[in-house]
Amino acid sequence: MPRPVVLGNGEILVCEDGALNIRDFYFPYVGLFNHLSGHKIRMGVWCDGRFSWLDSGEWAISIGYLPDTLVTECTAVHSGMNLSLSINDCVSHRDNLFLRRVRLRNLGDFAREVRVFFSHNFHIAESDIGDTALYNPFLQAVIHYKRDSWFLATGTTRYNGIYQYACGVKGFGGAEGTWRDCEDGELSGRPIEQGSVDSSFSLRVLLPPGEEEQLHYWIAAGRDYQQVRVLHSRVVERGFDEIMRDTANYWARWSEKGAELVQALPEPVANLFRRSLLIIRTQIDARGAVIAANDTDIMTTARAHYSYMWPRDGAIVAYALDTIGYPDTTRRFFEFCARVLPKDRPMLMHKYSADGSVGSSWHPWVIGDQHETPFQEDSTASVLWALWHHYQRYHDLEFIASLYESLILPAARFMATYRDPLTRLPLPSYDLWEERRGVHTYTCASVYAALRAAARFAHLFGDSDEHELFRTAAQEVKDGILNVLYDENTGCFVRMIAPDTQGGYTQDRTVDSSVLGVLRYGALDADAPQMQCCVKYVREKLWVNTPVGGLARYENDYYHRRSYDVPGNPWIICTLWLAEYEVEQANSPADLRAAMGIIEWATQRAMQTGVLPEQVDPYTGEPLSVAPLTWSHAEYVYVVMAYLRRLREMAE
Repeated sequence: MPRPVVLGNGEILVCEDGALNIRDFYFPYVGLFNHLSGHKIRMGVWCDGRFSWLDSGEWAISIGYLPDTLVTECTAVHSGMNLSLSINDCVSHRDNLFLRRVRLRNLGDFAREVRVFFSHNFHIAESDIGDTALYNPFLQAVIHYKRDSWFLATGTTRYNGIYQYACGVKGFGGAEGTWRDCEDGELSGRPIEQGSVDSSFSLRVLLPPGEEEQLHYWIAAGRDYQQVRVLHSRVVERGFDEIMRDTANYWARWSEKGAELVQALPEPVANLFRRSLLIIRTQIDARGAVIAANDTDIMTTARAHYSYMWPRDGAIVAYALDTIGYPDTTRRFFEFCARVLPKDRPMLMHKYSADGSVGSSWHPWVIGDQHETPFQEDSTASVLWALWHHYQRYHDLEFIASLYESLILPAARFMATYRDPLTRLPLPSYDLWEERRGVHTYTCASVYAALRAAARFAHLFGDSDEHELFRTAAQEVKDGILNVLYDENTGCFVRMIAPDTQGGYTQDRTVDSSVLGVLRYGALDADAPQMQCCVKYVREKLWVNTPVGGLARYENDYYHRRSYDVPGNPWIICTLWLAEYEVEQANSPADLRAAMGIIEWATQRAMQTGVLPEQVDPYTGEPLSVAPLTWSHAEYVYVVMAYLRRLREMAE
């Protein structure tokens, strides 16, 4: 199940499913560690001797956000119980607190006692070994902890705090957990347990007929008991509603820049643009890492996930945010890249955890009889491309100077020299899809843009030799793209060339949407004949001819494949690349209608809450793979901003 609700502050990230279960709880980094790993913090209701979890299928649930905030606005109605719940969730923008406010309304015509249960299935530091759950009578709270990860959960009503509680063993020795104990409306009062544990507690309200009562529930996250105790006291002393109100106000103010830019666009597009900015922000760690996706349901298909920073994804996010004006956020990303850049071979690794450690990988270090450190060259190249855009936007020379020798020069020198002496193109690395080793059109285009950016940086600092080296190398890579990678027979760029056993190269002519990167990175303009032919060919071969539509990633894409009758599933990012082309080739506002049509296609693929997936089912349009995918939202913001820029240029 995708994650239609994401809430965060750069240290906590909370992801909820469509039944308002918290399924992912990351702390102290966005993307690291997931203290639920897809298990649940769930809510249930007991009334008139009947119990129902919100994910039972018995509730009619509507989910959404308050406009332009990271505060939810959700409802759950149980017709059999004659109860309605209005639910607001948020993560405090200032403190490591998750807050849930529930307004219960009695739809019946007689007074009832209602008990609301919260059950916590923590797997602290992504393991259920050695956890402790306890009831703390001094704070009237349940606490889960292991080593330096502590979680305090509690709640209040108008009359009192926790009504009943239980701590117990789960998933071991035949014990299901205290969540089962909730279902008779009573809890055992067991005060502590260790090992594989869970906890539950209830809050009790009395509801007159037709009346409403409110309860507050919160989780404080910290590195020790003292931190969670202080955060708990802050909620009590400052006021739950004030913290939630301040958080809503903060995010409304934060997103104002985007709101001002898109006022004239169709309302659904403007709404998704603003929501995309907020969703992107939840996926960015306070120390700079831009995490790709944090939907752990992907682990049902592999014992791996997307909770890593791919430098390429981060660079596109940074570029998109810089077009709007969020320099503090993007600076931290570039500084992160400088910190983790290897010194011996200055190309960023496949992916990184949010703490800067190298992420998991499937790229081998042995290729036949050759030994090499694997990498995706476009990842590092796109960082330099985005960094030049950052400088153009803010002209913060001191910031660029701080990265010149630690990031720009070593990476650019490597790219200038890591090239084939015959073709002058980059030597083999892995592609942006992480699947193939070779010389890829997309990678070559990004390297061209990176070397051009590096030449401009060198010129800024008066390094004439470096400027000439990078400028010449960039031009040679561009010439190689046009002379070696363009296929006159198809009118399209080949996906890649790969070394053969005779010392030459073989061409891979599989139609791949990534060749549109030639436009993104400026190797060709939209009106170049080769670009026009290439786009036409890609569209003919990869457009999904179903009512859903959209562009497949490449021919016969296997990933989450739904049918062999289409080239692949429609991908949000790939389809938006077509919109980028339509923007750049437009000569009048009328010409931009095609671009807006594609933008609106992507808008229609968003979930009810504005969350964009990686790809969608070609027949139903349902989200596939992970959701939200940060890259999808970044491409949406990027293309909408390109659309607005082109409109301004036409008006000048």
